[in-house]
Amino acid sequence: MTTATAPQASAATGAPAPTPPKPGVDEGRIGLRANLRHIGALVRRNALQIKQDPESMMDALLMPIIFTLLFVYVFGGAIGGAGAGGGAGREKYVQYLVPGMMAMMCMNIAMAVGTGINEDFRKGVMDRFRSMPIARSSVLIAKVVVEIARMLVAIAVLLTVGFLVGFDIQGHWLGMLASVGLTALFGGSLLWIFMILGLTMRTAQAVQGVSFLVLMPLQFGSSVFVPVSTMPGWLESFTHVNPLTQLADAARALMTGQGDVADPVMWTVVWSVGLTVVMAPIAIAKFRKKA
Repeated sequence: MTTATAPQASAATGAPAPTPPKPGVDEGRIGLRANLRHIGALVRRNALQIKQDPESMMDALLMPIIFTLLFVYVFGGAIGGAGAGGGAGREKYVQYLVPGMMAMMCMNIAMAVGTGINEDFRKGVMDRFRSMPIARSSVLIAKVVVEIARMLVAIAVLLTVGFLVGFDIQGHWLGMLASVGLTALFGGSLLWIFMILGLTMRTAQAVQGVSFLVLMPLQFGSSVFVPVSTMPGWLESFTHVNPLTQLADAARALMTGQGDVADPVMWTVVWSVGLTVVMAPIAIAKFRKKA
């Protein structure tokens, strides 16, 4: 029996005609367990890519070493208040710099995800994901997981170099772990911003250029490198609302036991949750539209 005679036969027998399935109604509904499985598979794929291309870890491994040594030995004596040969100033500055640089590391690592996702679209990687029955959000969430892992590697390298040049947490090991977790939380929220840039800009070079325009004022207009009290009044006002200042101050208080802990930790968490709640849906919506 052909499809043309099927409705007639159904009418003749009195049986209701079969209703054709509606495309796009049920196939897009993916359960939580399946979504988690997809995220896990994509995380493994991204990790294998890093294994096959170890150069992609160069920023996480070398940037903490280069920046720490440069700032400690080039600016440490002057900024910290140099003693004989600058040694006393450097020792003082190391205690100030290393916790603050955790905020810098998380932002620099987050910046790279925008360039990476833009290149994935250019190379057609996202076309393969589009052909798979997976949730669009799982692709971005997997990138967030892998990039947070890269941040933790960069922070571990930073702390190792910091200990070698004289950084002393004075027994605040729990505070150090708390500051690492707080940095990873804030870094994860920044990833969504840079993914939006990667999904919006046409080229990877454009993403990198705009990212630096965002990166530089936030980093240098904060308490990451120098105390905000040394800045002019208009810039000091900006640093007080800069989330990197809150993260840097929170890390210093947790790791050295000096300064207020509650306020900077609270504001860092508020910034992290707020950025994620606002930016993650925008990034996912842009990804669905672009993919």
